Amino acid sequence: MSPLDTLVREAASLGGAAPARVIPIQPMTGSEAEVARVLQICNACRYCEGFCAVFPAMTRRLDFAKNDVNFLANLCHNCGACLHACQYAPPHEFAVNVPRAMAEVRLGTYSEYAWPPALGRLYQRNGLTLALALAGGLALFMMLAAALHGGLWGGVEGGNFYAVFPHNLMVALFAPVFLFAVLALGIGVRRFWRSEVPGTASAAAVAEATHDVLRLKYLDGGHGEGCNNADDRFTQARRRFHHLTFYGFLLCFAATSVATLYHYLLDWPAPYGYTTLPKLLGISGGVMLVVGTVGLFWLNLRRHALQQDLRQRPMDRAFIGLLLLTAASGLALMVGKGSAALALLLSVHLGAVMALFATMPYGKFAHGIYRSAALLKWAIEKRQPSRLQLGDD
Repeated sequence: MSPLDTLVREAASLGGAAPARVIPIQPMTGSEAEVARVLQICNACRYCEGFCAVFPAMTRRLDFAKNDVNFLANLCHNCGACLHACQYAPPHEFAVNVPRAMAEVRLGTYSEYAWPPALGRLYQRNGLTLALALAGGLALFMMLAAALHGGLWGGVEGGNFYAVFPHNLMVALFAPVFLFAVLALGIGVRRFWRSEVPGTASAAAVAEATHDVLRLKYLDGGHGEGCNNADDRFTQARRRFHHLTFYGFLLCFAATSVATLYHYLLDWPAPYGYTTLPKLLGISGGVMLVVGTVGLFWLNLRRHALQQDLRQRPMDRAFIGLLLLTAASGLALMVGKGSAALALLLSVHLGAVMALFATMPYGKFAHGIYRSAALLKWAIEKRQPSRLQLGDD
């Protein structure tokens, strides 16, 4: 047995109980204890030290309490590079599987930091069927309202949405849902941040974290060649489809924001022409969202079994499905706004949008918020002296 194997075996013998620290700050769940066990082995091996931010952050710790585990789990982008490079991955007796162990803990953190706490269990039930059923139910409600208001089928002069649903009614329906989603996500990420405050954020740390978020830096596998998805071959597909989805969503949100400014500041209500800024932003964002979400769903179906947490897969697909339905129904509405199907298409689109925002605080959307906070924590921490007091005794 090599010296490295001996060192790693000693680390592995720490087992699944709370590691190293005699009295942990908080008791850990089984998933958190498994991450702590795996990281003890990784800390002894360090073969993957250059892969992503998780491993240099790991080396600044000798043991792993609950807050450390939760931070590192949200810092992980599940690129899979470490799993396919690991000599101790299954079927080795040490069974080191960083991506799956981290994914299981991430799901737990979403529930743990959720607000209101009683709704945290929704993360475990947010499946594709439930999400589409919610969107369908809300769309049906909108259809009934449209039928009562003036008819579900029939042309509307100028494709004016507000002839189907008055502007103030749509604001009254969507504003509370949107504001609650923002509030719930804000409180949740604040609780995650305060679980272990790394220090004061400098301008350089904020700039670095923002850069890493916007570029999705750690979906490059740590070496620039991309993620592992179905096997040990590297691919940039996951990063590219994430980019299309991320920026497509931002463009659609920007289109809505600009239209709101047009309505209230310029007294210029919808509908808008194809050459106006809201329409240009919305069309480009919608197309990017459709391509990105279809790609992500395809990759999810082909994902290597060892990289997946089967409990999280329904939540992943629910979020992808709602984004796809929102984007596709929006584009269909744009194309069919002059047809007799306007009210029907509008009802489906509004139902999808409302379902997306209603589930946003308790679905996969949260992973981007928590991961951004974790990247900022790491950008702050790496600029500080190491907490390890290693000296010659």
